[in-house]
Amino acid sequence: MTDSSALDPEDRKIVTLARSARARNGVPEGAAVRDETGRTYVAGTVGLDSLRLSALRTAVAMAVASGAKSLEAAAVVTDAESVPAEDLAAVRDLGGAGTPVLVAGVDGVVRLTVSAG
Repeated sequence: MTDSSALDPEDRKIVTLARSARARNGVPEGAAVRDETGRTYVAGTVGLDSLRLSALRTAVAMAVASGAKSLEAAAVVTDAESVPAEDLAAVRDLGGAGTPVLVAGVDGVVRLTVSAG
């Protein structure tokens, strides 16, 4: 586990935003990404009959649709123990292999940080 108070303030911000998205929308996961200019994009899980996207892939798609050229970091709040390969691939496609992905529990405590690579 990572002491969330020891995180960089900008990383703590995206964890907080991801946690808020999850709670506000009542979805299994919340995610937030920060682009190369410091802008953030926040999303929850999409669970329509015709469209299913994880929160992290949705946040990356929102960043791309808004003109982001790269990512500095990503965060996901989830009950899952790991990040699916498809989610890491989406982060890697926009941010590169070294982009950190913070994985936090529903309490907002970061359990691990993985690279998108």
